[in-house]
Amino acid sequence: MEYRKLGRTDLEVSALCLGTMTWGEQNSENEGHAQIERAKASGINFIDTAEMYPVPPRAETYSRTEQIIGSYFKQHDDRADWILASKIAGPGNGISHIRDGQLKFNREHIVAALDASLKRLQTDWIDLYQLHWPERPTNFFGQLGYKHRDTDFTPLEETLEVLDEQVKAGKIRHIGLSNETPWGTMKFLQLAESRGWPRAVSIQNPYNLLNRSFEVGLAEVAIREQCGLLAYSPLAFGMLSGKYEGGARPAGARISLFSRFARYTNPQAEAACSRYVALAREHGLDPAQMALAFVTAQPFVTSNIIGATSLEQLDSNLASAELKLSEEVLAGIEAIHKAQPNPAP
Repeated sequence: MEYRKLGRTDLEVSALCLGTMTWGEQNSENEGHAQIERAKASGINFIDTAEMYPVPPRAETYSRTEQIIGSYFKQHDDRADWILASKIAGPGNGISHIRDGQLKFNREHIVAALDASLKRLQTDWIDLYQLHWPERPTNFFGQLGYKHRDTDFTPLEETLEVLDEQVKAGKIRHIGLSNETPWGTMKFLQLAESRGWPRAVSIQNPYNLLNRSFEVGLAEVAIREQCGLLAYSPLAFGMLSGKYEGGARPAGARISLFSRFARYTNPQAEAACSRYVALAREHGLDPAQMALAFVTAQPFVTSNIIGATSLEQLDSNLASAELKLSEEVLAGIEAIHKAQPNPAP
């Protein structure tokens, strides 16, 4: 397993990160624990979760994922072996069951969310605490164009000041952004440097063969500012594995179970996906491993967040860490991307 610096910190995280958003919905506590053990055995030292998980977010399952991770730490007593990341939920996104649905990145909400996560995770600290998506209205979750709206949101200065207090209190070590824009990322970095507040060490945004929009404005930021990408949805909800080819909807698969996950199923995305799957098979590659290897190899990526609902899937994802794509395969990927760029942002 390759390890990479997390921002400008002294932490080194595995190039693959264990994603957890299915635990407590599609996966049981025992299955979550088994995935952690398998990931650790492969060299992964980085695990990502969120107060909102599992997904889709429901009041009945709220916070189960963090609870599963916390019970693992209690049973195995290996918290110090892990770099643990979690997130505070932002407003909207159909969430009314967290803090009465009036979510803010102000002092009251950050302290409440962080303390609750620490309790569920059964730990004294979180290594990377992230803002799950912007409080302000902007373009994320598939919206490419920006349409300005004048609305009230917590000043970024207040958010950073509160996070600084939590770092000084020892509750978190570093902060990160998620679903952010170039303006938001640079503004957070500028404020941190001018005020002496914590500097974001990472940005967790979607990135996969069907959605390479990160390359347009944020890739340069990630490299020059050492605020690397933690890539989520690297398989586009499993579309790039090939299991949904021809309109197939396997029983128990995420897109089969939840209508919410329609982001990567438009006609343009399905057509491009079929071409990527065919390219992989033409070269004797597993489509999912090809898609994952492409993401992991990008110079602006710090870690690629893999998720699985079975140990078999996890093993396949883990094997992608050893795959180096040939120049011929990379040329094929670029040809498909040029013909249909970002069909599912």
